[in-house]
Amino acid sequence: MRSPDLARDYIRRASIRLEVLDLLFRAESWADVVRESQEVVELALKALLRSHGIDPPGLHDVSEVLLAERTRFPEPLQEELPALAEISRQFRRDLELAFYGAEDLTPSGFYSEADAREAREWARRVVRAVSPHVGP
Repeated sequence: MRSPDLARDYIRRASIRLEVLDLLFRAESWADVVRESQEVVELALKALLRSHGIDPPGLHDVSEVLLAERTRFPEPLQEELPALAEISRQFRRDLELAFYGAEDLTPSGFYSEADAREAREWARRVVRAVSPHVGP
């Protein structure tokens, strides 16, 4: 699959997952909202990178690449990149915790409605910001 095709596939899948976030939120599955929000953000940001000829690294957090390559993106989006990079960075710390937990922590007991609400809004913000810049 060519990179533009992958970019379109990534952003389509990220957009579909946004709808799943609402279902998880209604079910009060806060940890799952956080985890799935991270995946939405990762897919959307990797779609953005691919659509601008940048092969994304095999990492979940692409914040450093976004900032290093900022001049390759349209000017209006460049202003948004520091915030998008920070969202990616913040989700990196939650990636495994929201899914697996830890010896002394269960994901369902750790994450709150406020955490889920913030994560869902971050995911929406990223998809909204990058969608217009990912191929036709």
